[in-house]
Amino acid sequence: MSTSPALRTPLCDLLGCKYPIIQTAMGWVAGSSLVAATTNAGGFGFLAGATIAADEVEAEIIRVKELTGDQPFGLNFHMFQPNAHQLLDLAIEYKLRAVSYGRGPDKKVIGRLRDAGIVCMPTVGALKHAQKAIEMGANAITVQGGEGGGHTGSVPSTVLIPQVVDAVKVPVVAAGGFYDGRGLLAAMAYGAQGIAMGTRFLMTSDSGVPEVTLKRYLDARDAEKIQISYLVDGMPQRMIPNEYLSMLEKASPFKRLRIAVGLAMAWKAQTGMTFQHALNVLWKGLREDPGSAAQTVMAANAPMLLQRAMTDGLPAEGVMSSGQVAALINRLDSCETVIAGIMAQACERQAALNKFNLAVGT
Repeated sequence: MSTSPALRTPLCDLLGCKYPIIQTAMGWVAGSSLVAATTNAGGFGFLAGATIAADEVEAEIIRVKELTGDQPFGLNFHMFQPNAHQLLDLAIEYKLRAVSYGRGPDKKVIGRLRDAGIVCMPTVGALKHAQKAIEMGANAITVQGGEGGGHTGSVPSTVLIPQVVDAVKVPVVAAGGFYDGRGLLAAMAYGAQGIAMGTRFLMTSDSGVPEVTLKRYLDARDAEKIQISYLVDGMPQRMIPNEYLSMLEKASPFKRLRIAVGLAMAWKAQTGMTFQHALNVLWKGLREDPGSAAQTVMAANAPMLLQRAMTDGLPAEGVMSSGQVAALINRLDSCETVIAGIMAQACERQAALNKFNLAVGT
């Protein structure tokens, strides 16, 4: 497939990928198989280091390298993880091209990564967070509008992306509401250098998500019903409605807290987090974002509930993060087919616009 040179942006050179299409680090979904499929199709994939067991991360990195012929890819992490520094060390040791993260890393950590030649590309959902991330040392940034899945803000992509592009000097990647070539071209028109997609890659034949869960995604045909809820961990998350969310809506505050504590203990055991580390995370969270202790404890809800749907095949007993674009996707193509289709459609739309401009000019 021939691609217009105009669709190859500086982001492609920065990340070492063929196309300006990023696969985000979805917890329990973005493992070595999906990252390799994305990379081999010309995109850039991020491993979900936040939900890969500490004793399996290195093997997953090596497997991506083997499956892709050592092509560039990235790793996601959170500083509150017990093994955060293990992930940083591995990213440097294996010379990964990029890391993604939310808020957390300080200038020292980011400086260490950049000194190793690693692109630091956090995901943010507000202008002030973008500016803060760049102040801390980020040299690229993913900006997710409110249409996106999982934790998301309230400002739509059509407003947030041009706002951030106008305010920063680093490459901006647009996320939230993107799934096809029209979206890629629109994002570039706003000034972004590429798009990042989670739901679009989750809904592929390469994602490894259980069939019973994928069916729930394919059945979500009404974008208005893929709504935001605060009930999982106290922060806004866009999800496909299901039995579990319905139960939380009806549950008393005490019952929700009891569920949260149980999930927090399960997450602590699964990650090997010590009591002291958990206490430090709790204290840090309360200092940085004053709120109820219940909300801070509930931070463990999301990964445990996502695991039920994304790996255990129990969509009615967990949660299903999703962008509103799930309602527009009606089949499970491979990453290769998805990326090729996006690039072909973007080139077609670009050519159509060029013809229109020429016609208007005459």
